[in-house]
Amino acid sequence: MKLWISFVVFFLMPFMYSQSVLGKWKTIDDETGQAKSIVEIYEKSDGKVYAKIIKLLIKPKNNLCVECTDDRKNKPLIGLEIIRGLEKDGDEYTDGTITDPKNGKSYSCTISLENKDKLKVRGYLGFSFLGRTQYWHRIE
Repeated sequence: MKLWISFVVFFLMPFMYSQSVLGKWKTIDDETGQAKSIVEIYEKSDGKVYAKIIKLLIKPKNNLCVECTDDRKNKPLIGLEIIRGLEKDGDEYTDGTITDPKNGKSYSCTISLENKDKLKVRGYLGFSFLGRTQYWHRIE
């Protein structure tokens, strides 16, 4: 019996890991359709999920978040935390925020996997239907 359980766990672990939102994602600009950055999604010790920019694929006019109005103001875009405080709620992560470094505005945020390599990222004001959705693609 122990051998069977070990066998099942060993072969299911890669599948379970691949279903996580954690990892590196290529962001796609929903207006231009161009890949614009690589973002790393990670979990902090508080159990919440965060994301930061680790690489820019399109050179911005400014390498700082000049439009940000909070603690991220004038911070470098590389390393900038753009998603904060998401909590797992079933198949989604909710109750966090996402910041658009282009305009410095923060929005309520939810993320969920469309499939193991495609992430649905929704930013909105007030109600979820008042927002926009981007799809990010997992990179290895």
